[in-house]
Amino acid sequence: MNIYLVGGAVRDQLLGYPYTEKDWVVVGSTPENMLAQGFTPVGKDFPVFLHPKNHEEYALARTERKTAPGYKGFTFHTAADVTLKEDLRRRDLTINAIAQTKEGDIIDPYNGQQDIINKRLRHVSPAFREDPVRVLRVARFAARYHHLGFELAAETYQLMRSMVAAGETQYLVAERVWQEFQKALTEQHPEQFIQVLDQCHAITNIFPEISPQYFATCLSLLTSVSRVCQDSRVRFAILCYRLSGKAIRSLCKRLGIPNEYTELAVMTRQYYDTFRDVDKWNSDKLSDLFKKTDALRKTERFLLFIQTCTYLLSVQNKTTSNQPSKPNIGLIDALAAYQDVDPQDLIAQGYAKGELGKAIQKARMASLNAWLNLHQSSITHD
Repeated sequence: MNIYLVGGAVRDQLLGYPYTEKDWVVVGSTPENMLAQGFTPVGKDFPVFLHPKNHEEYALARTERKTAPGYKGFTFHTAADVTLKEDLRRRDLTINAIAQTKEGDIIDPYNGQQDIINKRLRHVSPAFREDPVRVLRVARFAARYHHLGFELAAETYQLMRSMVAAGETQYLVAERVWQEFQKALTEQHPEQFIQVLDQCHAITNIFPEISPQYFATCLSLLTSVSRVCQDSRVRFAILCYRLSGKAIRSLCKRLGIPNEYTELAVMTRQYYDTFRDVDKWNSDKLSDLFKKTDALRKTERFLLFIQTCTYLLSVQNKTTSNQPSKPNIGLIDALAAYQDVDPQDLIAQGYAKGELGKAIQKARMASLNAWLNLHQSSITHD
């Protein structure tokens, strides 16, 4: 039995890039042997085991054969006679098809090291076309390594386009699309994920909500905000800003995008104009905003909304300053004034349940008006 470090850990080690996870491939073993050595089976579709001490993943070397459309349409063959080269051949990119022995020797049958030197994302074999998830993965790697100068090989682009033309991407499941998209949103250049999908003609299949009319604007917004903000929720919200609220909800529902992303994107689309138009602020408008965004109960979400709008304003004004904008400071202070009402004081004044709610709102509006009278001129004028 021989064990090799494979995949991302080897790739990023050669790149001098940080990595945390390690994946291992085991050659010359069987499931029975792994169990006998105390490994815990976790693989649903093929034999993957957790190490008894460090809990890292160890997968038996395997080959795969396409049997049906889509990324689940495979049968896997695992046996003690499957070689390391055969296992590496089924991987997506040459830079991911490199192994390392426990002594530190590199095994590179598909010239991944040379592609690292050449800064090329190139598929290992024609079998790449059998799994549509690889289109998403390659787009994500483009986002991950763009700042290092990596580009897709022309032949890989062509293969991806042929997969799209053959309808393979229609078999992608929502969960996997979001998984790769969310990872891409955390990279230095998430716009490359969208760009690559567009250039291989997959964007209309994978993100039909992003209409051609607004594609360039959406891409530009994502590119700009990613230079100054690393929060993937903020990046997603600003990417979606030019879409309608209906389109945003449709996209998020279709891909099963978490509520924290959905709510922030919809709030930004619906209420950014209120944030931006400082000179139109009044107590009624601000109170309405606080109510509709549930700012009192979900203050942390509202503060993230303010942060998102601040970045969007900066992007639209073509500034790169990370300094808080006047609307940013103003809304935070206005919310604090609106919250600065103690219901217990009103109860002590004799307000009962029937009138207490009205009294609280009246007191909040009075506090908000007092704040506006003191501060609005300093916010609306330099």
